[in-house]
Amino acid sequence: MANDGKTILRIAIGDYPHTLPLKRGEITSPSLKLDFVEVKPMHKAFKPMVREQAYDASEMALVTYLQAKAFGKGLRLLPAAMLARFQHGCMLYNAARGRLDPAGLPGCRVGVRSYSQTTGAWLRGILQNDYAVDVSRVHWVTFEDAHVAEAKDPPGVIRAAADRDMTQMLIDGELDAAIYGAELPNDPRLQSVIPEPETAARAWYGQHGLVPVNHMVVVTDTLARSNPQAVTELYRLLEAGKAASGGPASGEIDTAPFGKNANRPCLDLLMSYAVQQRLVPRRFAVDELW
Repeated sequence: MANDGKTILRIAIGDYPHTLPLKRGEITSPSLKLDFVEVKPMHKAFKPMVREQAYDASEMALVTYLQAKAFGKGLRLLPAAMLARFQHGCMLYNAARGRLDPAGLPGCRVGVRSYSQTTGAWLRGILQNDYAVDVSRVHWVTFEDAHVAEAKDPPGVIRAAADRDMTQMLIDGELDAAIYGAELPNDPRLQSVIPEPETAARAWYGQHGLVPVNHMVVVTDTLARSNPQAVTELYRLLEAGKAASGGPASGEIDTAPFGKNANRPCLDLLMSYAVQQRLVPRRFAVDELW
């Protein structure tokens, strides 16, 4: 509790158009003060949040949250999307070594930061369900463990040596393809495995009516039980930040959906993918996640 009577929440969220008004202090609360912890890259905040509850609230990758839910890590999801994007262009191959498309992936070595990385889960789901790829026949090569310690990779997932670099392995031909997050390598040799990914993503959006969300916000059970008013006020502030960002414009796709109804289709689809890929031991109903 601050000297002015406000509740202080320690929170780790990234810099986005809809969070910067909050982080710059342009939006305030009569009852809540947000103590922002800067973590870059953002995924480095997820492990301490899951394993140590290092913050009262945090941005979190959705697969990490699903696994935290499965293993009783004491977190609750707020329907506030931080990061969403179309995933079709996030799997790259080295075109200098020949053409690779989804049909050619079985038998290939494909790198991904972690098997539980949410972008990887979205892409495997898209490949399996929309391109008929048997993802169990792909040799997945990882570079980190899951943020949730109890979450183990499925049999056959390979761990690269600690000193190996995924992009260099891709360039050298030790990997046939690799999955990237927000920042794609700036190398003209590296091309999308899914042909014409922007066109494919638009068609996928037309089918599903959603943008794949990577990150949302979680709070600790301890906070939710001890001070539910603070959680309600935190969500109000996050909503106010989105309103202050001015987006999306009329006719544009909302890449930061807020609210349970807006996020339900995305969570339901990702849950289907997570069960298919043995990322979680059972399917949760979406209403179990809040």
